[in-house]
Amino acid sequence: MPDTTVRRIVVVGSASRLGERVVARLRDAGVEPVGIDRRARPGVVDVVGDVDDLDLKPRLHGAACVVHLAGPLALGAVLDAAADASVGHVVVASSATVYGAWPDNPVPLTEDVPLRPNPGFVFAARAAEGERRAAEWRDGHPDATVAVLRFVPVLLPGGETWLSETLARPSLLRPADLLPPVQVLHVEDAAAAVAHAAMAGLDGTFNVAPETSVPGDTARALSAAGIPLPLPERAAAIAERWAWRLRVGGVPRPAEPYRQHPWVVASDRLRATGWSPSYSAEEALVACRKGSRWRELSPKRRQEAALGVVGALGLVVVAAVAVAVRGKVRASRRA
Repeated sequence: MPDTTVRRIVVVGSASRLGERVVARLRDAGVEPVGIDRRARPGVVDVVGDVDDLDLKPRLHGAACVVHLAGPLALGAVLDAAADASVGHVVVASSATVYGAWPDNPVPLTEDVPLRPNPGFVFAARAAEGERRAAEWRDGHPDATVAVLRFVPVLLPGGETWLSETLARPSLLRPADLLPPVQVLHVEDAAAAVAHAAMAGLDGTFNVAPETSVPGDTARALSAAGIPLPLPERAAAIAERWAWRLRVGGVPRPAEPYRQHPWVVASDRLRATGWSPSYSAEEALVACRKGSRWRELSPKRRQEAALGVVGALGLVVVAAVAVAVRGKVRASRRA
């Protein structure tokens, strides 16, 4: 295990909400963190610039570890600089979406399960490619250690990320019995996991998640800031696609399986090293849920609002189906 008495750790992506919390935890632990990010936040970022445009080697010199939170596209530059600066330990943030969301997924998924990101979902595919590059780098540097952390969606109090907004919020348009279980992580527990992996010199791949998940209907009740309007499967899929196009909710089509099938992970391997979350998935949903005027309405007003939205949504679905049918008719005529 690397010498954890060396007190300099570089955090790439330190201006993100996760990054600033990681930096704060390292400082509280007596570590000297150096932040690198393209965005500046007072007291967090010491070096500002795009990773690809920076000469990273001097900034990594003398570091015991580099933590990469800036996404898979910038990972190659960071790994190259880590090798040039003889950094002995690297922590890479990845995503549990690399497992894919499939009807036959085991529950829970362990780190030994083959990666099957759903076709067309770029976010998951890039995360899997980043893990492949990290594995190749580890093989080429046998004296170094690499910890890959596969996070379930991370929730932020009073804020949202693209992933938490789309994949961590159960669909409002699907029947409750068709909603998959939801597993989310509070941002403070995510930061604790990153700091732990960096300071303890962890080596290998680790799922980062609470011990349990939340049933889909319960998660929707705890987190949704809107009105559940269950629709038949095909109508729900069409409505969600239109909602995504109109930027009023939904998910992109390649990510739809993540709202339909389970992708719950086991975090026993990371727990065995000494990390433990402070929030359950249910507690994280409650602590980070968006404000909702819906909850403040009287039962009568809720019923009136629901009926109005159902009618409007029905018109949207009918219009979408009509457009699709018209397109098929035109295509058949041209053929």
